Amino acid sequence: MSKHGAIRRYSLIIEKIANRQYPSFSIIKDFLFDHGFELSDRTIQRDIEQIRFDFGIEIKYDKEIRGYYIDDEETFGVEGFIRFLEIANTAALLTDTLRDGKEALNYIDFESAGELKGLKFLKQLLHALKNNRLISFTYKRFDADKENTYLMQPYLLKEYQSRWYIIGLIDKYNDFRTFGIDRIFSLTVKEETFKRDPALTPKSLFRNTIGLTYAPNGYEEVILSFTAFQGNYIKTLPWHHTQQILIDNQQELRIKLNIVPNFEFKQKILMHGETVTVIQPQWLANDIQQSLQNTLKKYK
Repeated sequence: MSKHGAIRRYSLIIEKIANRQYPSFSIIKDFLFDHGFELSDRTIQRDIEQIRFDFGIEIKYDKEIRGYYIDDEETFGVEGFIRFLEIANTAALLTDTLRDGKEALNYIDFESAGELKGLKFLKQLLHALKNNRLISFTYKRFDADKENTYLMQPYLLKEYQSRWYIIGLIDKYNDFRTFGIDRIFSLTVKEETFKRDPALTPKSLFRNTIGLTYAPNGYEEVILSFTAFQGNYIKTLPWHHTQQILIDNQQELRIKLNIVPNFEFKQKILMHGETVTVIQPQWLANDIQQSLQNTLKKYK
């Protein structure tokens, strides 16, 4: 069966298990059958093992409840994996549609936001990451006049708002540094390798973060109140994996997040304008209020 078929099966298995209803093996099998996959027990078991081995999603069986579940304590990045499956499934759907004829493009409209530079480097960067190879590149920040050259131990590729970033260690710094690949002008994957420190896990730094600015222990409880109408969007596309609904009625949707209130998070709040109010912490509410007042002054 094609890779597209396997990815679709993985997506369905995760969908059935992730909602914490502890489905039995037969329920998972029936669910796959209902979505067009008539599979042997061995194939389904192999899929579960592949999800665990290839993506680190620990699917376990509870003998007392007699059902499967995802072990959250031993699994990190399940949200990222689900996002990967969504992208892969969309790509597969579009590929199959376009095979029927180019006229399908008449019915699909993609966002036109210009060409993002640096995407040509993704394959090289993935090769370096998988093989622990050093990389060197020239880079120019938006606020800098000249380019600089860096030698990096790459640890992670991160996507945020349709832009890609490489995160790794630079010799003269003791912490992870983030570089947008759209600002990389030349890239060389070195023959030299480095020994990856297993204690350094950049993914964990972003666990309580929206965007790119992290703080290892800087997250706090944030409570936001949305208008009831805007709340519909927040429920269908949650802001963060820690999102919890506190109030959901005809007046408001109130949610709680355990998050680092960084620059990107503040920008996300401001983007929603009058449809959102910061309830706590008070310092963040004051920050947003000041930003809105500064914006209003520009229109006077």
